[in-house]
Amino acid sequence: MKSLLKSLAVAAALVIAPQVSEAQTYPERTITVVVPFSAGGPTDTVTRLVAEAMSKDLGQQIVVENVGGAGGTLGAGRVAGADPDGYTLLLHHIGMATSATLYRKLAYDTLNAFEYAGLVTEVPMTIVGRKDLEPADLKSLVDYAKANKDSVTVANAGIGAASHLCGMLFMSAIETPLVTVPYKGTGPAMTDLLGGQVDIMCDQTTNTTKQIQGGTIKAYAVTTVERLEVLPDVPSVVEGGLPQVQVSIWHGLYAPKGTPAEVMDRLSKSLQVALKDQNVIDRFAELGTKPSPESDATPAALKAKLESEIGRWKPIIEAAGQYAD
Repeated sequence: MKSLLKSLAVAAALVIAPQVSEAQTYPERTITVVVPFSAGGPTDTVTRLVAEAMSKDLGQQIVVENVGGAGGTLGAGRVAGADPDGYTLLLHHIGMATSATLYRKLAYDTLNAFEYAGLVTEVPMTIVGRKDLEPADLKSLVDYAKANKDSVTVANAGIGAASHLCGMLFMSAIETPLVTVPYKGTGPAMTDLLGGQVDIMCDQTTNTTKQIQGGTIKAYAVTTVERLEVLPDVPSVVEGGLPQVQVSIWHGLYAPKGTPAEVMDRLSKSLQVALKDQNVIDRFAELGTKPSPESDATPAALKAKLESEIGRWKPIIEAAGQYAD
């Protein structure tokens, strides 16, 4: 009997040992972080800064792979179906929550197809217009939009993009539907705003700050309670009389469901280290944002945020009636 028990113990140890070894030595090779949007966009910028800092901490290269399309759901689906070994990750923004309602058919269960590493940052939005747009301030813009609702155009980077969500929130706040113009990414949307082909857009500071500072677009408000240090001359939506449009585009780091707990713990700790990296702090500041505090760069905080945001956005999306197949 003792001999049998000993044999079973040895066999169990042989099965467990590789798993423990893998977790203890992770990572042993290059890690891929999927960005579910095009290169050069706001989420891509955030990801590349964080990936560089995490790479230094983990001692392995982190490659950023852009898998755009369908409002971020193609990239998220790619990670949901990847091997749960910690070598394929996802850095997604608020669209992770809104896609659960926006898309009637998803290839994954939003809340249950992923493991959570932690929150990365919350990026404020800006309400901006073409340089020669008539209204001078946010109140005037609202009046102008209501008076010209059939002709005022609102650009966005496609259904599910941050600019689309913020645009819906703006129209909901002023109780006026406007002419929405979807693009295949933030780049072409901004290009047409700069060229005067569209009137307004609501997008992340990571994509608009340089343009605002350069005077190539007109800034009406930042979607925060107070003004931003990087854009001191741009009033907040609270100052402008639209407190309902307070919104930030939060980003989180995920892995496929079933990724070992030890690996997720290592990733979460590495994320916390990266968010304290001075280059990340400085570059985020230039883009009008800041890293999430250590208390938010945790699995529990990200999961709670995702659950809360799904509940927040569901009635807004349903009221707007803007769905995607």
